Amino acid sequence: MRKSEVIAAESVACLNKALCHLKDIWEEIGIPEDQRLERTNVVKNHVKSLLDMMIVEEESLRKRLMTSIEKCQKELSNLCLELQLPPFQEDRSSTMLQQEKDLRMHVEVMLKEKNQRMQALKALTEQDQDLCDLLCLQPFSISAGSVPSLEQLEKFHQHISSLTAEKERRHNEFVTLKKQIIFCMDDLDQLPETSFEKDVVCEDEESFCLSKENIDSLKVLLHQLETRKTENERVCGSYREKIHELWERLQIPQDERDAVCEHMTLSKKRNMQALQAEVKRLEELKLKNIQNVTEAIRNEIAVFWDKCFYSSDQRQAFGPFYDDDLSEELLSLHDAEIVRLKQYYEDHKDLFEGVHKWEESWRLFLELELEKKLKAEIEQWEHEQNREFQVNGQKFTQFVTDQWESYRLEKEREKQERQLKKSKQTEVDMVYGTVIRTPTKRRFLGSTTPCKARKLNATSSTGTSNSTIRSVFGGTVCHSPISRPPISAIKGNVRTPGHSKPPHQGLQERNKENICHLTGGVAGMTKVPASPQRNFSINSVASTYSEFQRDLSKSSKSKHVPEILNSTIIQL
Repeated sequence: MRKSEVIAAESVACLNKALCHLKDIWEEIGIPEDQRLERTNVVKNHVKSLLDMMIVEEESLRKRLMTSIEKCQKELSNLCLELQLPPFQEDRSSTMLQQEKDLRMHVEVMLKEKNQRMQALKALTEQDQDLCDLLCLQPFSISAGSVPSLEQLEKFHQHISSLTAEKERRHNEFVTLKKQIIFCMDDLDQLPETSFEKDVVCEDEESFCLSKENIDSLKVLLHQLETRKTENERVCGSYREKIHELWERLQIPQDERDAVCEHMTLSKKRNMQALQAEVKRLEELKLKNIQNVTEAIRNEIAVFWDKCFYSSDQRQAFGPFYDDDLSEELLSLHDAEIVRLKQYYEDHKDLFEGVHKWEESWRLFLELELEKKLKAEIEQWEHEQNREFQVNGQKFTQFVTDQWESYRLEKEREKQERQLKKSKQTEVDMVYGTVIRTPTKRRFLGSTTPCKARKLNATSSTGTSNSTIRSVFGGTVCHSPISRPPISAIKGNVRTPGHSKPPHQGLQERNKENICHLTGGVAGMTKVPASPQRNFSINSVASTYSEFQRDLSKSSKSKHVPEILNSTIIQL
């Protein structure tokens, strides 16, 4: 039994006890029955009134609880919709009082959540508005009157972060562009003119609108300034180049050059004006010293003729070079010609350098690989330009062939002279007898027995170097015309060592001659068969290299073979 039921039973017992006590008092006093009845009714009505009043109060409490529960349920329903949360699940097993308490607590929690979201939305909206005003962008699309969801708030946060990063990027770009613009304006000696330029240069960096259009306008402004700066540098560079040329041609003293030295590096407006004035002064001085200037520029033209491998016909084609009637017009023609030659040299610089390299390789006997590469480059150039690349008025391949042929003929002539000299010596020997030299007693390569020395005939071709054989037989070989085989019998068996393909004709002839001479001398004493020897050939090649240099030097002096390959006769 509940305690409340026990208390209720006790209340009934107290009431009965009280009535019995009243009855006893009334009996003792002698209250008549009608008065007892009246007093009992008063007691009953008093108790009943008290109980009724208590019941009314409790009924009112129940109604208030029910009203509060209904109100909380409605608020919870609305809050769940606004906060985009699932509906609240009530505990139907709890009492009315507990149910009202739970609902009221949930309402308070959700109201707090709603207020927090609305405050966060307000703060984000303010940040978004500031950033959008600075960046000239549209605000984030979200309703300011409705409660945002957690997902919307997260997207809003990300949007703000993105705008903040974009602001930093644009601000850094703006600061960089501003510094470059100020630097260019300083180089150009220019002050801000338009309102935009003044906003960029003079206003506070934080107040500048970082819109995409403004950033693009900054880039356009910087490009214009840089273009003007580049143009000024180009103009100043041309002035400096002209000044240096005129200084050299006019032989300007150093003290006059030093006066303009401060303007020879910077390209500001005042520098350009100073350079322009110097060019004007030098041009006027040039007209006064036209003869010296003409000679100087002719020397320069001659240098570029050599660089471009001009033939004599091409050089003669520029008639003003040989005109002695000096005038300003003649000087202008020379100026135009040197400009054209410089441009022509720059346009074909790779080809000219290739020809120079080929010349050096020819002199150093290393022209073969370069010759192939240069031929390929020239063939490609001829294919692209659809015209011939000429050297000394002839095609490059023909020029190379003529060089080799000239070298071969020279070697053949020298060989014939040596053969004629040997033939005459042979006739003298046959008439007056052969001079036999006494062999020395020096052993060959540490040999101790005659049999080992005799074995030399079979092993010297493979185990003995050419230099060793020459040292051994230098004083003992008897050059007998009878035992020496003819040169024609040896030539056919000679091969170039180390290569499967035959060497160049000029080199092969030289190797044949040396090998024949060496093997012929050995055969005269030891009767070694005339077979090609690798070591002999290698030494022959090594010996012809120095001879090649001497012969080429003699050929260049005697025949006047032009070492400067006249460049392409190209119709410009």
